[in-house]
This record gives sequence, C-alpha cells and structure tokens, in this order.
Amino acid sequence: MAVDLRLVLPGTTAAPLHGLAGSRAIEAQACARAGDFTLMQRAGTDAARLALARWPHARRVWVACGPGNNGGDGLVMARCLHQLGRQVTVTHLSGRGTVPADAQRALAQAVQAGVTFGDAPAPGAVDLAVDALLGLGQDRPPGEAVLALIDALHACQAPILALDLPTGLAADSGQTLGEHGVRASATLSLLTLKPGLFTADGRDHAGEIWWSTLGATLDGAAPDALLLGADEARRLPPRPHAGHKGAFGDLWVLGGAAGMQGAAVLAARAALAAGAGRVYLATLADTAVHALPGAPAALMHRDTHALRQPERLAAATVVAGCGGGSDMGAELPAPIRHAARLVLDADALNAVAAEPALATALVARGHAARPTVLTPHPLEAARLLDSSTRAVQADRLAAARALARRFGAVVVLKGSGSVIATPEGPPWINATGNARLASAGTGDVLAGWLGGRWAALGDATDAAARAAREAVWRHGLAADRAGPHVLIADSLIEAMLASTADAA
Repeated sequence: MAVDLRLVLPGTTAAPLHGLAGSRAIEAQACARAGDFTLMQRAGTDAARLALARWPHARRVWVACGPGNNGGDGLVMARCLHQLGRQVTVTHLSGRGTVPADAQRALAQAVQAGVTFGDAPAPGAVDLAVDALLGLGQDRPPGEAVLALIDALHACQAPILALDLPTGLAADSGQTLGEHGVRASATLSLLTLKPGLFTADGRDHAGEIWWSTLGATLDGAAPDALLLGADEARRLPPRPHAGHKGAFGDLWVLGGAAGMQGAAVLAARAALAAGAGRVYLATLADTAVHALPGAPAALMHRDTHALRQPERLAAATVVAGCGGGSDMGAELPAPIRHAARLVLDADALNAVAAEPALATALVARGHAARPTVLTPHPLEAARLLDSSTRAVQADRLAAARALARRFGAVVVLKGSGSVIATPEGPPWINATGNARLASAGTGDVLAGWLGGRWAALGDATDAAARAAREAVWRHGLAADRAGPHVLIADSLIEAMLASTADAA
C-alpha cells in the first residue's frame, strides 16, 4: 500500500510539478525499482482508499476504464472496492489488442474477483463515477468512444473522481484537448503533480487535487515548474525595530490619464499598504492628489516631469502603466533606462508592444541587469510576443518563459494559475485565487502591492522574484478568503492586509 496520500491545498502546498516527459521518466525509474505491476497496484489501492475516505457513503461505483495503464489503475481500484463490499460496475474500452501487459493482468484479476462489467449506467444509478480513461497517456483530442464515456460520466449525476488527470486535459499546459473533457469533483494525481492541473483550464476540470507519490522518491528529478506554497510566499524578512520610512524605499506610480486616475490611486494605495516607505503619484492627468477620490493623505503628488530626471530614479521603484492610456509611451524612456526597480503593467506593456524603440530599450535594460517585473494578462502577453491570446493560453508556461528571457525580466502572467517566470530556472504556478478577482482594478492593486513589497526589500538577493511570488500569492489568498461575491478592488487592499495579519 502506498505510504503517502495527501490533499493539495491551494496556496498552502509547495511541490515540484512534472509534465508529460518528466513524469514518464520518473515513472520509468519507479517501475525499474518497484516493478510495473507493483506501481499499478499502489495506484489502484490508493484510488480506492481515497474513494472510501472522501465518499464513505457511496455504495454504487462506476469505473470507466480506458485500454491503457490508466484503465489498469481503475481496474485495480474496482477490484479493491468490490472486495470491500461496494457495488462496482466497470465499463472497459479494451481496444483492439492494445491492452498493455500490466493492464491485462489487472483485468484478469478483476474478472476473477467477480467484478461486474457492463455499459454506462443510467443517470442516478451510481453514487460515485471514476474516470480512468486516459490519464497521462493523452496527447490528442479524445476519440468518439471516449467522448461518449465523458458524456456518460457527466450524465451520472454523481461526483466524479479522475485518476491521474481528467480525461481531455493536457498534463503540460492545462488546455482542454478537443471539444470538451471531464470536469471532475476531485483528481488523484499519481506519482507526480502535473502543471496542467493548476493553470489554464486545469482548476476547473480537476476539482479537489489529491496526490499519491506511490511510495516513490522524486529527489533529483528536475521539475518543469514549481507550485507556489505559503512558506515560499511568506519568506520575506521582518521589519527591523529601528526601521524608518526612508529604509523601506521610495516608490513612484506613473499612470492615471484623464478619466483613469482611479487605477493609479489603487496602485499607490496598495503600495503603501504593502510597505513602501514613501509613495509618490505622478498622474498623466493634471489633477492634484487631494482631488482624487480614495487617495490617502500619505500620498505625495508630483508632476510626471520629475520622473524624467535620472537622479530621482536611481534609487526608486517605479510602477508604470496603471490607467496610463495612450500617452503612456512618452513617459517610459527615462524609467526604463534609469529606474532602480521597474514594474510595468497594463498600458505600459501595451506601449512597449506598440513601440519598437521602447521594446529595444527594455531589452537593453535586461542586458544591463537592471531588474524589471512585467505583469501582463494573456492579451497583453500576446501583444508583447506578437502572438495571439489563444497561443499564449495554449502554453502559459512557455509564454511566460519566453517573455522573461526576451526582456531579462521577472514575468507574472496573470490568469487562472498565474505563472511567475524568470529568465533562468523553472517557473512557479500560483494556486491561490479565483474568479472573484475578475473585476476592474484588481490588476492595479496587484502591481502596486508588488511594487511596495519590492521597494521595501530594496536590492536584496532575488528581490524582484520574491516580491512577485508573495504579491501574487497574497492577492489570490484574499480572493479565496472572500465571500461568494466579486471582490471589488477597493476592498481587495484591505483583504490583502487582513491576510497578511492572519497568515504571517
């Protein structure tokens, strides 16, 4: 029996993530050590254990098994549940002589144990349905027979447990393969955790995510990505008792064109809340700070001309783009060239995408090792890559890495399972957050909070990436702890402050 079966709690669990190729390599090593069928036995046994623990009152179980080893895992599970007194029915897609040896052995044992085989049950006839159709082996849209069983799983009107991966979900990218895939109530990821479970369509399709290592050791296996956990996100130094505002950095928010000053105010408020020592607001609209709704008294207003002076930028953190509008590009050359720390968001990213001179300057900034954080949503990332939103979403990890390498920057690719990438090393995937953040201004809050954390960290080692990870994690955590309604940006800052106090 496997020794490790755990619930992966979003925002709490930190873990390595391995895609299709990496998981295959680890599987081969584990099979060489323990034996192929032993690993299948552990997988099926752990699936049965999870079903009994998670749905203890489920008496009637239907297991839809594919022709490969994922189906073999399901057959072992079915036999275990049958032997424990559950009413189990298996629908098995045997294919045409393509069943692997271990899956054939699992099939023979299930038959010998007296497991019932039959067609998909009628709606309402089972208490738990199990997706053991394709698992890790899927790399193309499901065929007609599998699609019919996907529809039958959804028609059951029962919870669905997916083994390893929901059928129709790509392990590497979290994209749905084909027209539709299984939307599981829970997924038991076997041996490794896959990146696709946590980004793009993954969270909607996987449900609760459980993990069994099947007793194997993953040490030494290079991950394709890392799941961001609470310990990593919280790993920021405490403020020294004798600290003063000058010790926590000057931050400038550059943006707020006419009619969009609220975005800049939100970013500035978030920067103050996150810990920046002094926050200056340079709006493109000629409006005094005290006349802006929601602007804290602690904000200091400056003309944008002040940010064209290199000496002001030499030690400053600049958050540029929030509500900047079409005039944003004209204000970017000096911050790109001289700012000690630079966060580009929203209209600043659009300006870089539209003006080759700004893109060239940003690349030069990266080559000069001046730290930058870019915070695009998928459309902004597509513009920067001269691509499409569809292409970015098809492989979010690759898109974030491409941007990080092109500009020598830390990149936060926002969305379901935000990706934090650096020019070197594996990217991080954040599992906190939900669609309550899908409202105007929440991105401005994220950019400002990130800048405020970074300003307070100053030039500490890996400060840009650390500030990005903490900001993204806490931004999502605030949404996870919110009520059932949309979290508006004005409330988000207070929610992030509350999560800082609760989770510090």
